[in-house]
Amino acid sequence: MTQIAAAAPADDQALSRSLKSRHVSMITIGGIVGAGLFVGSSAAIAAAGPASVLSYALTGLLVLLVMRMLGEMAVDMPQVRSFTEFARAGLGNWAGFSVGWLYWYFWVIVIPVEAIAGAQILQQWVPLQDWQIGAVLMMMMTAVNLMSALAYGEFEFWFASIKVTAIIVFILIAAAHAFGYHSATGPTFGNLVNYGGFAPQGPFAVLATVVTVIFSMMGAEVVTIAAAESAEPARAVARMTSTIIFRILIFYVGSIFMIVSVLRWDVVTPGTSPFTLALDAMRVPWAATIMSGIILTAVLSCLNSAFYVASRVLFVLASRGDAPHWLVRTNARHVPARSVLLASVAGFAGVAAAHFSFSGVFRFLVNASGALIVFIYIAIAVSQVRLRRQGERAGRPTPTLPIWLFPWLSYLAIAGLVLVLVAMGLKESHRSELAASIVSVAIVLLAYAVLRRRRAASKP
Repeated sequence: MTQIAAAAPADDQALSRSLKSRHVSMITIGGIVGAGLFVGSSAAIAAAGPASVLSYALTGLLVLLVMRMLGEMAVDMPQVRSFTEFARAGLGNWAGFSVGWLYWYFWVIVIPVEAIAGAQILQQWVPLQDWQIGAVLMMMMTAVNLMSALAYGEFEFWFASIKVTAIIVFILIAAAHAFGYHSATGPTFGNLVNYGGFAPQGPFAVLATVVTVIFSMMGAEVVTIAAAESAEPARAVARMTSTIIFRILIFYVGSIFMIVSVLRWDVVTPGTSPFTLALDAMRVPWAATIMSGIILTAVLSCLNSAFYVASRVLFVLASRGDAPHWLVRTNARHVPARSVLLASVAGFAGVAAAHFSFSGVFRFLVNASGALIVFIYIAIAVSQVRLRRQGERAGRPTPTLPIWLFPWLSYLAIAGLVLVLVAMGLKESHRSELAASIVSVAIVLLAYAVLRRRRAASKP
């Protein structure tokens, strides 16, 4: 831990402390509510029927445990400015290098993916090609992230506010419809069991759907990176770990429960927004247009966060000597501008590759990031167990924000994440993603081995 503290950059190369508590709170919400909920939930509903609610609840429990472990370490080590560095503290430099670069790669791939998704939505209103709209979105978010951390936080605050308001309004409207208000057929809760039962695809489908659901819930850890640029980082992380369970229950479990209550599950097809279908079933006017606007907001929110996270993770890697040192420098507004621009270049390259040529290469890169976040969470969870054991042996007091029932719930989280990887290997639709992700992990570990050998050779 002292080694990590010593690696902090000088004040003239430090990040700002400009994010306010309202920014950090909404960044937490924005991190767990994205297009994966508004569109990706269709695949979960189609696979498990109304019982997909249980899939979301199980996945929420797994994410909650990981975030609690992360919160335990973040509160006890407030000097750590990126959650990827907890792997370095618990497992060594090889883990800090590997997890940091894998996490950077994950978010750098998200940038062009979200830019392309946003462009495809905007094409229904803007008479331009998708790559042109994608390039404009890239330039906009590059400019926002070059301004200041406060600019990123302000944009994310309003993006997240729109998403939260939309979900709450949807739940209220759907609840009224499900209880029979403004419903021509009366209460609609019969949709939960009338079309093949509550679990029409069987109990195994409920567990298998966790693999689909988990990727839409990940992102809450972004707050540990943003909190480093707030006045009270430890307090911000503690608040996140204390409230995330309610956010998962409301935004995910609550909204999915209302969808399968007002809508027949067997009319939902993967790739379509079940929110739009539910609004249409409730005869809400302009449902498709409304949801397109909300999904666009979610996409832009994720694009904004991807820029921010990629630049800050790269900044921390550079401060540790795991990336070129010139990336440590910040501009007058304490923004790691070079890291932001590097992420922008990678994003523009991805947009160009996806549209003009090399679509196969781009598809491989996207697949290669598929399971990375699960590997990263496993490394963080193992680090928490190891750091806690080290603290016990050293006689240090119990952490301020400990995970419950240690070590059993820590082990449960690790086992659950490993089972997700196993399930990906068993499911043909996810097998290529797992294989490509394993290749990415192997490449990063090989890069660390080369770097370590060079460092050893350079020492007198």
